[in-house]
Amino acid sequence: MDADEVLAGVAPLVAEGAVPGAIVGVRRRDGAAASIDLAAAGVTSPGGDVALRTDAVVRLSSNTKPLIAALALCLAADGLLALDEPVDRLVPELAHRRVLVRLDGEDVVPAHRPITVEDLLTMRMGFGFAVDEGPCPVLDRAVALGLGFGPPDPRGLPGPAEWLARFAGLPLLDQPGAAWRYELSYAVLGVLLARAAGRPLGEVLTERILAPLGMTATGFVADPTRLVPAFARDEDDALVPFDGVTDSHWLAPPAFPDGRGGLAGTAGDLLRFAGMLLDDGGGLLDPAAVAAMTTDHLTPAQRVAPGAVPFLDGGGWGLGVGVVGTAAGPRYGWAGGLGTLWYSWPDHDLAAVLVTQVFPPTASVFAAFTATVERALVR
Repeated sequence: MDADEVLAGVAPLVAEGAVPGAIVGVRRRDGAAASIDLAAAGVTSPGGDVALRTDAVVRLSSNTKPLIAALALCLAADGLLALDEPVDRLVPELAHRRVLVRLDGEDVVPAHRPITVEDLLTMRMGFGFAVDEGPCPVLDRAVALGLGFGPPDPRGLPGPAEWLARFAGLPLLDQPGAAWRYELSYAVLGVLLARAAGRPLGEVLTERILAPLGMTATGFVADPTRLVPAFARDEDDALVPFDGVTDSHWLAPPAFPDGRGGLAGTAGDLLRFAGMLLDDGGGLLDPAAVAAMTTDHLTPAQRVAPGAVPFLDGGGWGLGVGVVGTAAGPRYGWAGGLGTLWYSWPDHDLAAVLVTQVFPPTASVFAAFTATVERALVR
């Protein structure tokens, strides 16, 4: 399978205007050698005439999470933290948590135990989105406090200390470890990792993950010469500007390097990261760490809870990646809310990436991409 074969499944939707353009990529192994193949269709803007290039820099949004999870495992291997330790040592602001008795109420009880680092990695910290679960005044306050609910915005958040102070003033929605909730755990995790390393998150991520893998286009600041614009769908389903190029919010270092979704990068860089995992860590991570990262950690009840279903769709969650079984075998990876998608099929030693820049992600394009790859894998 090559990128042109995958692009053939997506290109008709690009031609119809579902998205202005799309980049697809495949990382596969031929014998002893691994290769990355990229292809693109369409343009950078609706109605525009600038062709979308395969090396375009895009906003990775939630495809940031797998990289932050891998960094956590690197720092754990260094002895700077332990997955089973309470976060209290590095994030004392979150010690002695209180927990809501009911989502729609204000009564609280003490947390049964501290939040652990693993709770952050598995998104079982006890706080996150509550989709279709009725009113939740505490979540309303979280939104009002500017903690970041919605698409990523590097200019929209305060610095880490202020962000944590605001968050620490709220009770948890669930007991630590009890429920899976998207996605604030990774904002906390990014702060914790920076404190563990004693340096800004972007610096540590570059040193331990990005530079060793040759992910030279990925970071919290985008290369303006390769960045393409991003768009959002309005209530009439029309594409309107979300983030431009010359005025992009990704052109300056953010006050809050957001582990949830703050990175920009390329399809090729995502495939380099995917290849590291397929190669049992490639010397960067221990194979046991890769196995932990790509194995479901949730209970059956947690996978089908109201807060999880809209995001996991019946699948599970490892450390920074979704995990699911398919006709093509086990699959892991994750999507970004601004239109990026990465999946790996370890039984086939293959990874594939789709990049668009439309919020929310265009379901028909995501589905066509996934179906095209998996049809090829099972034929």
